[in-house]
Amino acid sequence: MTDYLALLMFPCLLFFILTGFPVAFVLAGVSLLFAFLGYELDVFYVDDLGFIPSRVFGVMSNITLMAVPLFVFMGLVLERSGIAEKLLETISRLLSRQSNSLPIAVVIVGAILAASTGIVGATVVTMGILSLPVMLRQGYSRSLAAGCIVASGTLGQIIPPSIVLVILADMMNLDVGDVFAAAIIPGLCLVGSYLLYLLIHDWWTSRLGRKKSGWGVESTSSSQPMPTMLEVTRSLGAPILLMSLVLGSILSGLASPTEAAACGVAGALLVSLPTGKINWSEILDISLRTARTSAMVFWLLIGAQFFGVVFRGLGGDILISDSIGGLEIAPSWIILATMFLLFLLGFFLDFLEICFIVIPIILPIMHHLEVDILWLSILIAINLQTSFLTPPFGFALFYLKGVAPPELKTIDIYRGVLPFVILQVGILLLIGIWPELATWLPRLMFASSE
Repeated sequence: MTDYLALLMFPCLLFFILTGFPVAFVLAGVSLLFAFLGYELDVFYVDDLGFIPSRVFGVMSNITLMAVPLFVFMGLVLERSGIAEKLLETISRLLSRQSNSLPIAVVIVGAILAASTGIVGATVVTMGILSLPVMLRQGYSRSLAAGCIVASGTLGQIIPPSIVLVILADMMNLDVGDVFAAAIIPGLCLVGSYLLYLLIHDWWTSRLGRKKSGWGVESTSSSQPMPTMLEVTRSLGAPILLMSLVLGSILSGLASPTEAAACGVAGALLVSLPTGKINWSEILDISLRTARTSAMVFWLLIGAQFFGVVFRGLGGDILISDSIGGLEIAPSWIILATMFLLFLLGFFLDFLEICFIVIPIILPIMHHLEVDILWLSILIAINLQTSFLTPPFGFALFYLKGVAPPELKTIDIYRGVLPFVILQVGILLLIGIWPELATWLPRLMFASSE
């Protein structure tokens, strides 16, 4: 029984998380509880707890993680400035001659916001508030409107600069620039698949003469005047400038992720000031929200250090490594089983919780199997993004439901998001079959920098 004491930490941890206790304190509390049990059963040494202070100090002094509050602040500034609203309006008018202009505009704006802010929840909520009422008024089907908003809103998890990718790179012991570069092609593949689906859906419903089941019957977008070149430049200029400033400086090696994030904050403030919506009271509120979000991230990290020390002290890492190493199956099946486990955990746990609890355990196993960790990190990011989209427990679905009008039912959101989940799974399989989709660009950039 004592040999499997470390494995019992997981059901105990899940139980307390589902009761509603803060996850960071559950991590630390469960760890100390099992440390006490292990000490009483003579399978855990109190001296092992001495590793915790040094590991916590390592987290707090990690320069890469300083990029997290900076990216959060940058995203909140852009959310409050109204840039997203203006961007959606301009692109919708630019595509006004297409019958599917608004859904396509939603996907494009979602991708641009993802590359500008990297905050999934904020993007879903912002797009839901701005575009959902308009799409419903123009006669678009409720399921289609909900599906494209939720799917495009979650692109912030995979398209850099992303807070998720920054933390994932740190947990995987990878360079943030390499992870950002590896995520670019998969992110573009997702955006392209969304747009292709919307175009095919429009063509199919038009061909069958069933426009009422898909796109708007009396879309008012076609009556809107085309935007001038100046309007397009003003709307697209700020996000593209920030994308170039942050991503360009990281990928070119001119700045570290933290330095690039600081430049992004300065750039976001500069492009937001002309809107007149950013004042001192807004900056104060944004700062407080940034502090709360950052505190949550770092408390989770500290709790994860407790969990990791006790789990290893009880021999859990050796037990799992020996169990998997003794299986006479191909590494691809182990990777597939790991992806399935992470997908299921994504229904119940946030990405940060999965990152801090599960990845430190599976990482040594993947090293033992000689798996490309950069490729694996992109698989994990897209896998969990798919999990957050999948009914009935996907987090992104609840973000939209929280700001949706009463006529949008939960079943409408579920029905609308399923095609996008299928697209996500398809892209995930493509990257699994052809790892070069994730590894080619980082290797090209690394070779060119030598």
